[in-house]
Amino acid sequence: MVKVFYDNKEVGTYLPDLIVEDQVILELKAAETLMEEHEYQLLNYLKATDLEVGLLLNFGKKAQIRRKIFENKFKTGGA
Repeated sequence: MVKVFYDNKEVGTYLPDLIVEDQVILELKAAETLMEEHEYQLLNYLKATDLEVGLLLNFGKKAQIRRKIFENKFKTGGA
């Protein structure tokens, strides 16, 4: 589980698909293709946690990978 923060206060937890080395969120999909909404979902997870790097992996018709980064220094005003 990963702690979720808002306005620098812990407000809950969320259970990601996978976390690698306590540093990278892996969000797994099995969709026809990756959509913008999938990328926004991963970015929201990064904004709400203390993790900075996320990988979006799609195992649909054609394998797809997207990497997203949201640095902690930009999270000071809330998620």
